Amino acid sequence: QVQLVESGGGLVQPGGSLRLSCAASGSIVSIDAMGWYRQASGKQRELVATVTRGGSTNYADSVKGRFTISRDNVKNTVYLQLNSLKPEDTAVYYCNMGIYRNYIGFDNYWGQGTQVTVSS
Repeated sequence: QVQLVESGGGLVQPGGSLRLSCAASGSIVSIDAMGWYRQASGKQRELVATVTRGGSTNYADSVKGRFTISRDNVKNTVYLQLNSLKPEDTAVYYCNMGIYRNYIGFDNYWGQGTQVTVSS
């Protein structure tokens, strides 16, 4: 099986920064796209940022210029640097990866979620 383990969430003041990480392990042949999503209380989960294996990135308009997604293909890890945080960034953040496994094929996998709270 594949496991995605997230870390780095916490409580931060407005204008502060956090760095989230998500590491995949298990019977992995290759990983295609990686991404981060978030879900605020009572709201739908939304896409925050994605990065392809070749390094092409996309961001939600609400985080452009403030967040940066990156990946380490050797460590099977995706990162999200959150700068200039606002209270409206408060949410549970989930990582997602498209992973190929022998005898199973391609599928999407999710991390367990990590809470980011922006408050003074």
